[in-house]
Amino acid sequence: MKTIRQLVLPLLVLVVTLPVQSAVIEEVVVTAQKREQNAQDVGIAINALTGEQMEQLGYTNAQQVTAMAPGVQTVQPNGEANYAIAIRGVANSDFTTNVESPVAVYLDEVYISQMSGTGFMLFDMERVEILKGPQGTLYGRNATGGLAHYVTKKPSEEFDGYARVTAGSEDQIKFEGAIGGALSDTLMARLSVSTNDHDPYVKNRIGKDLNDGNEQAARLQLLWAPTDNFDLLLNARMMDQDIDTGFFEHVTSVVEGQLTPSLVNPVLGYIDTDGDVWAGDYDAPGFNDLETRGYTATINWDFENFTLTSITDFSTVERDYIEDSDASPAPVFNFFLTTDAEQFSQEVRLTGDTDNMHWVAGFYYLDLEIDDSNGAETEPFIDPLGDTPAVSGLDNPYEMTTESYSVFGQVEIDLNDAWTLIAGARWIRDEKDHEYFVNAVDFIPGTKLRNGNPNILAQLASYSGDRDDDEIAVRLGLNWDINDDTMVYFSYNRGVKSGGFNAPVFPLSPPLDYTDDVMSFDPEQLDAYEVGFKSRLNDGLLQINGAYYYYDYQDYQAFQIVGIDTITTNADADSSGGELELLASPVEGLDIMLGVAYNDIDVDLGFGPETTSVQSPEWNVNALIRYEFKLWGGMVALQYDVHHRSEHYFSLTRAETVTEDGYEVQNASIMYTSGDEKWSVQAWMQNLTEEEYLVQTFDLSGPSVFGMTEQYYGRPRWSGVTFTYNLGQ
Repeated sequence: MKTIRQLVLPLLVLVVTLPVQSAVIEEVVVTAQKREQNAQDVGIAINALTGEQMEQLGYTNAQQVTAMAPGVQTVQPNGEANYAIAIRGVANSDFTTNVESPVAVYLDEVYISQMSGTGFMLFDMERVEILKGPQGTLYGRNATGGLAHYVTKKPSEEFDGYARVTAGSEDQIKFEGAIGGALSDTLMARLSVSTNDHDPYVKNRIGKDLNDGNEQAARLQLLWAPTDNFDLLLNARMMDQDIDTGFFEHVTSVVEGQLTPSLVNPVLGYIDTDGDVWAGDYDAPGFNDLETRGYTATINWDFENFTLTSITDFSTVERDYIEDSDASPAPVFNFFLTTDAEQFSQEVRLTGDTDNMHWVAGFYYLDLEIDDSNGAETEPFIDPLGDTPAVSGLDNPYEMTTESYSVFGQVEIDLNDAWTLIAGARWIRDEKDHEYFVNAVDFIPGTKLRNGNPNILAQLASYSGDRDDDEIAVRLGLNWDINDDTMVYFSYNRGVKSGGFNAPVFPLSPPLDYTDDVMSFDPEQLDAYEVGFKSRLNDGLLQINGAYYYYDYQDYQAFQIVGIDTITTNADADSSGGELELLASPVEGLDIMLGVAYNDIDVDLGFGPETTSVQSPEWNVNALIRYEFKLWGGMVALQYDVHHRSEHYFSLTRAETVTEDGYEVQNASIMYTSGDEKWSVQAWMQNLTEEEYLVQTFDLSGPSVFGMTEQYYGRPRWSGVTFTYNLGQ
C-alpha cells in the first residue's frame, strides 16, 4: 500500500492546514427512502454521484463508479461479459444465471434479476446511488448485501442534449448522446444512445484475438403530464453486445490447489511461459452474444394526503456465451452458458407526510421465467458414459419459474427536533419451480447446439424441485441530529434472500447426488447492526462520514466450486467492519475524495477450518484528487485517482490457485471546458502502471481435472481522448 500512503498522508495534511476559500462539493439529492433527500441527511451508508459528477470524473461504466465507493467491489465471474457487485463482503461469484446476486441492481426503480443483464452502459445518467447493508423494506427485491440504483436523465420541458465522442486504445471509437424537450404543452421526450467499438486487446497467437468491443444501447422516454398532479413516464430501452471473449491465461497447476507455471501440463500437454497475461494460444475463441430489452410504465398521481406510484415493467435477456476454458491449443474443454429470461414486475406504493411523519406502504410482484442451459464441448477422455469415445459433450437445459409477492411499509417519525425513529417491514412469499437435465450429446453443425441439442446420446441425470419460502425483512433505525451539520444514526436491519437451486455442469455423483439437499439451498437471513455518523464542516466544504457494522448470518448462501462445478450451500457466517470517507475542498478549485474500508468475514461450512467469503478483501482504499483552474477563458481540470484492494479469494478454498495478492489501479486525466460550458475535451489514461490484476480465477488443478488454473485479468493500460458538446446551454 506504499502508493496509497504516499498520496493519502499529504492530502490529509492539506485538508487540515489550508484555509477554505470556495465550495465545489456538490450536494447529491437521493431517493434512498422513496423521497428526495440530501444524501447527508439519510441514516444509511450511501455513496452517490450525480450525472454531472460522473461526467466530470470521467466515469462511463459501473466498474469506475464502484472503485470510488469504500467497501464496494465489482464481481466479474465471466470477465467483462458478466457483472455483479459485492458490498461489505456480501458477494456471490456464481455465474449460472438462475442464481440472483445478494446485492440488487436497479435501473430507474426496476430490479434487474439477471447478472448478464446488469453490465449495461452508463450514458445520459441523472445519478447513481449505492446503498450499503440490507435494503428489504422499501425496494422491490429482497437483498441482503445492499443495492445499486442507476437513475437515468428524464424528459423535461427545456430543450437540451449532448454528443460525446471518444477515441481510445485499440482503435476504440465510442459515441454517446441524447436529445430531449417538449413535444407539446403536456408531452415531453428524450432519446439517448450509445455505441462502443474497439479491437481486441488479448493476443491469440494461433487464431482470432479476444476481448474486442462491439455494443450498442438506446433508450427512448416519453413523459406525459396532462395536469399538475399526474404524470405517466414510458421508458423503452435496449442493449446489444457481440464480442469475442473467454478466459485467456493458462497456468499449469499439476498439484491440486497450487500454481506450477514452470511445469508442462501433463493433462493437456501444454505450457504457457511467455509471461504475457494478455496473450495465449486458443484453438476455439469464445464469444458473448447478448440482447437485453426493457419496457417500463411509471405513474405518479398526487392526491390530497398521499401520492400513488405504479411501476410496471417487462424485461428480457437473451445470451449465448462460450469460452475456450482450457485456454490452450488442445481441443479439450469449451464451457458455455445460454440465457433466455423474461421478467415481469409490478410495484404499487403510497407515500405521504404529516407534520412529524413520513410513511410508505406498497405491494410488489415479480414473475421471472428462465429457459437456460449450461454445458461443455469436451474431448472423449471426459466420458460421462464411461465406455465410448463418441461423446462430444454435455448440454444441460433447465427451466425455472419464480413468483414473488411482497407487502411492505416504513414510517419515519420525528420524535422532536433532534431525534427521528424509523421502522419498517416487508413480508415476502417466493414460489420457485426448477426442472434440470444433464444430456450427453453430439455437437453436429447445422443442428441446435446449446439448450435443446437434439443429438442426445444419453440422459445422464435429471432433477425436478420446487420450494415455497416465506421471509420477513425488518428495519429499525434511530437518527440523532446533533446540529444542522452532524448526524449520528443507529440501525438494525434483518435482510433476507430467497432460497434457490443449483445447476451444475457435470454429473455430480459421486460424491454428490441430485437430491434436494444438494440441488436446493435455503433462504439466507442477515441481522445487521450499524452505527454511523455524517458531518459537514467549514460551511459544507468538508464532509466526513463513517460507519461501523456487525453482520450475523443464518444459512449464509456460500458459493463453492466442487471439482469443476459451482455449488451453493448454506453455512454460518459473521462479519464486522467499518468505513471512513472524506470529501473536501480545502482551496478554490481543489477536490479531494478519500475512502477506506475494513471487513473481516468468517464462514463456517460445517467441515474443515473457517474460511472467508469470495471477493472480500480486508482492506479497500480509494483516493482522488482533482484540481481545476481558469485558463484561456475556460477551465482546466487535472485529476488523479487510485484504488487498492488487499488480498482476496475467488473461492472458499483460499488455495493459491484462487488468490489475488492485492493490487492498486491508478488513473489520470486532464480536461478543458470552454467558458460557456458548451464543449469540453478530456485526455485520460486508465491503469497508468499497467497493473496485472486478477478479476476472476477458476481452479481446474490436479491430474483428475485439467491440471491448470483459468485466470482472467483486468484491462491493461488504456488511454484516449473524449470530446463533448452540449446542446441548449
